[in-house]
Amino acid sequence: MSNLNAIPKATPLSERNLVSTPFFWLFYKEVRRFWRVKGQTLFSPLIQSSLYLLIFGVSLGKSVTMSNGFTYMEFLIPGLIMMSALNNSFQNCASTIVTSRFHGDIQDLKIVPLSDIQIISAFALGGLVRGFAVASVTLFTCEFFFYFTQGRFMPIQHPEIFLLFLVLGSLAFGFLGVTTGFWAKGFEHVNAIGGFVLLPLLYLGGVFYSIETLHPFWQAISKANPLLYFVNGVRYGMLGESDVSLTKALAVSAGAVIVFMYTGVNRFRNGQFTRW
Repeated sequence: MSNLNAIPKATPLSERNLVSTPFFWLFYKEVRRFWRVKGQTLFSPLIQSSLYLLIFGVSLGKSVTMSNGFTYMEFLIPGLIMMSALNNSFQNCASTIVTSRFHGDIQDLKIVPLSDIQIISAFALGGLVRGFAVASVTLFTCEFFFYFTQGRFMPIQHPEIFLLFLVLGSLAFGFLGVTTGFWAKGFEHVNAIGGFVLLPLLYLGGVFYSIETLHPFWQAISKANPLLYFVNGVRYGMLGESDVSLTKALAVSAGAVIVFMYTGVNRFRNGQFTRW
């Protein structure tokens, strides 16, 4: 008769090394995926940010006077950093899911020993890492341009708030990317959401201008744009000032993370795993 005591017992999750968990490897796969093409995922945003800084910060910035005493380049830099982080977090999650559906390997997620929230969180954290990586490259580029034009580096007044809003924004748009990836019926749908929905909201979210310069009616319209609060949260972290209350910006940003996480779980449960 075999000795049942010799059968090894399953190790509780709390006692396992994080690196050995399926969650970690799914997250790691997402990071490796964008890192393998870092020329596209990291250096392309660097070129884009450099063009924005040359056109708006250096060329037009000299003729723009801000009412709060900052130069236009100082006002512009936080918005560019947040815009880069949000856009790349979204694209990372949406594109990986649509690509996996196209190749058919997304079906493997149905049998992995992970809950729905763990699976979409692994995707969103991969988007968060890419968002942070692109934000870091953008910050480095902006500091170079700022030093070149102003003769000094631009300080970050509240680093903890700056990092907090980058985390919230990248997570929210990572979950939104997951939602879009399972909803989309092709790569063109992802491009349509990015080009016709997110890009206009980003441009109208206070990246290039202060809403205080707008007519009260348009100020009210702008305050209905949730991206305004992400951008101004990062702006407060860097400059110590923003167009909206920090408390309200934090509440809206945290609320967006929860809402997009819910929509991500819902789409994962009810969306399409097969190729369109």
